[in-house]
Amino acid sequence: QLQASGGGLVQAGGSLRLSCAASGVTLSHYVMGWFRQAQGKEREAVAWISWAGVTTYYTDSLKGRSTISRDNAKNTVYLHVNSLKSDDTAVYYCAARREGGSQYAYDYSYWGQGTQVTVSS
Repeated sequence: QLQASGGGLVQAGGSLRLSCAASGVTLSHYVMGWFRQAQGKEREAVAWISWAGVTTYYTDSLKGRSTISRDNAKNTVYLHVNSLKSDDTAVYYCAARREGGSQYAYDYSYWGQGTQVTVSS
């Protein structure tokens, strides 16, 4: 089970850190991804990180202002986003897959419940 947290209401230009904690699974066995879904839009990949944290991917809109990281000892994955914009407003989900990295939601087998991020301008 994956539990995402850390969302909330943030002013534009601010930052936040999302966390995804796992129970019942060992995250070090999984590639972990963050996705987001804005109202009326399709779910899109935000970032993913490989098992050991060596390889990462970021969607173009978040490159340079976000960092995905993982602490396998704590069974937790993080997403830190800076310089938040109104376009970042969405429900953010964490997800896990056994195979290699992917930016496609259908490749992920396990999903957290989502945490709402609202950026006010």
